[in-house]
Amino acid sequence: MRCIRLVAMAPVLALCVPLFGIAPVGAAERPQPKLIVTIVVDQYSSDLFTRYRPTYNPKVNGLARLASGVVFPRGHQGHAATETCPGHSTILTGAWPARTGIVANDWQDPALRRKSDGADTFSIYCVEKPGEKDSDAKKRVISPGFLLVPTLGERMHARDPNSRVVAVAGKDRSAVMLGGAKADLTLWWTEKGFETYRGEESRIPIAISNPGHDDDKNTVNYKVRASYASRTVPTLPASCANDTLKVDVPPKASVGVLQATEPNSKRWRATPAMDSLTVDAALEAMKALQLGQRSSIDLLAVSLSANDYVGHYFGTAGPEMCAQQVALDQSIGRLLAALDKTGVSYVVAFTADHGGLDLPERNRLRGIPSAQRISAELLPGKMGAELAKELGLSVNVVLGKNEFGNDVYLNPEIPPDQRAAALEAAARKYRAHPQVASVFTRNELIAAERPTGPVDEWTLLERAKASFNASRSGDLIVLLKPYVTTYLSPANLDTDYVASHGSPWGYDRRVPILFWWKGVRGFDQPTAVQTVDIVPTLASLIGLEINANEIDGRALPIVLDSR
Repeated sequence: MRCIRLVAMAPVLALCVPLFGIAPVGAAERPQPKLIVTIVVDQYSSDLFTRYRPTYNPKVNGLARLASGVVFPRGHQGHAATETCPGHSTILTGAWPARTGIVANDWQDPALRRKSDGADTFSIYCVEKPGEKDSDAKKRVISPGFLLVPTLGERMHARDPNSRVVAVAGKDRSAVMLGGAKADLTLWWTEKGFETYRGEESRIPIAISNPGHDDDKNTVNYKVRASYASRTVPTLPASCANDTLKVDVPPKASVGVLQATEPNSKRWRATPAMDSLTVDAALEAMKALQLGQRSSIDLLAVSLSANDYVGHYFGTAGPEMCAQQVALDQSIGRLLAALDKTGVSYVVAFTADHGGLDLPERNRLRGIPSAQRISAELLPGKMGAELAKELGLSVNVVLGKNEFGNDVYLNPEIPPDQRAAALEAAARKYRAHPQVASVFTRNELIAAERPTGPVDEWTLLERAKASFNASRSGDLIVLLKPYVTTYLSPANLDTDYVASHGSPWGYDRRVPILFWWKGVRGFDQPTAVQTVDIVPTLASLIGLEINANEIDGRALPIVLDSR
């Protein structure tokens, strides 16, 4: 009989199993990393990973390499608000949105009033700095100030001030959530190139942005601008031929056949160039800051966003997503190859911020008759106006206008003696709608117990609890039924989306979690785990102590040590 010890920060667990007829295995190499690399793919569900895992090219040595390590194919974002900002906030904090304070991409603050297009708005963006000069409802000054807990990078800095932390992403909110408040460099894509916080522009390496020399063709940002201004003509990999099926999305959109992207189109973000240039920026940042090449342990966090834009613009199950998987594999392979060339000892943690739902028109063709688009009746502007009419109020009862979010906020101008009646009426009206699964009041969520047990078996109340922060969440949490897409039919083909995420259902919560290092003894563990488990797991590898009361995750046993 041989005992295999599963080594992590938690007490050692010994599993003694008979190995008759099995050749002895050598001890796995426990990593001694100088660099922690976190790779996040935006809108990359476990369903996508499972479907495309057999197709990832071993010669590219990207996702196929990572999938040869320690694989948790049924990882989860535990919370209900499965959006980019909340999802990214969990990955390098080890905390649910209830603790990070990042309850949505945007939320309403009844204490904040400002103008947008001549109308009042109370909307807050998860990484803005309200009140900053030149910051308003449209043009936001980016800041990590809303993140209430430290990231892994901040904890590494606290232990060793010489540690360096770099976060690079296709979206500002992704980079900010991964880097935290004290990153040495935080970069995100814009139409002009990769940018950073106001006042910290001098930190951007010259190889990325050469100040005063916008015509420097060797910089990443020049390449960004050139690519963004060019027409992109996609090619269909042979492996994707069977995914081609034209699907019409009324009134004037269609998906399922690869389409060219015109210059300066927001749809450029759904092309391979988006991820490829993000990798370029990450590699130049890594080189400039000498990550992993000094006495300290450093952190590089990279978030690749093209998957999300492909999912939104074209859905998750067509040739567009298939072609994106080929390109994603190549971008990750190039990142790992460049890391190999440095000779630095590194560990990779790979995951996603959320999954995604295919567009309802294709879902109905493929066996999901209940798939549908959200009713305009549920949009806050419409719902709030109907409630005001019903209650005889002169103000819209619900804050917001044209976008549905799980959080519903009552208008602060409702007279105090009518707020209870307004809340009761709103809850009743939402519950009566045929597309709504559950409605919880803030008092119900405050009283609810902290989620426990297997994350894939949590109730809707527990999922909502993991998202709920009493200082930022809504007066009501409204959760839609499965397969309801939260976008109306697209009218503007350059900006409108056809498919969504953000629900409490499995297709949005399930994400793969992978760990890889040179010499890893890989295994698959199908038990449901969480993205909040990543930080304590990485901390255990580098001997960083974290008080268990400060996080919501646990260290996963990822080193198989034979004795």
